[in-house]
Amino acid sequence: MSTATFTSTPGYGQKLFDLLHYRQAVRVGDRVDISGQGGWNDDIAFPESLEEEIVQAFENVERTLATVGATWTDVIAVDSYHIPTADDTIGEEQTRVMAEQFRRRMGDRAPIWTQIGVAALGAPGMRVEIRVTALVNQQS
Repeated sequence: MSTATFTSTPGYGQKLFDLLHYRQAVRVGDRVDISGQGGWNDDIAFPESLEEEIVQAFENVERTLATVGATWTDVIAVDSYHIPTADDTIGEEQTRVMAEQFRRRMGDRAPIWTQIGVAALGAPGMRVEIRVTALVNQQS
C-alpha cells in the first residue's frame, strides 16, 4: 500500500502553507503531482517581464519537483494557465516561451500539454501558472 508524502517548496512554499494551508507537492509511489507554480520569487513577487515570469514558473516547478525526488525529465503531463495577451488566443509570446522551456528542460522528451486561458489567477499580477504530473523511474 502506497502512502502519500506531502512537501512544501523551501522558501515560498512554507509561506503559502502558513497563509493558505496547502502543500506544493505530493508523491504516491512513483507518481508526483504538484500544485500550480507561478513565476514568483520567495517573497511572492512577480517580475515585470512576462517571459521572465514564465521562466521563473518553470524554475519553481523544478524546485518543487526536487522536494519529492523528481525532475523535469520525469514530467509526463503539463497544464498551464495563462492570462491571455491577445483577443483570440493566449498569445504568441506565452506559447513560444513555454515551448522553449520544454525543449530546454526536457530535451527530446515531450509531455502532454493543455494550455488554458483564464480571466484571473490566484495572486494579483500573476499571469501564468504551471501544474505538472511526473512519473519517477519511468522508461523513456
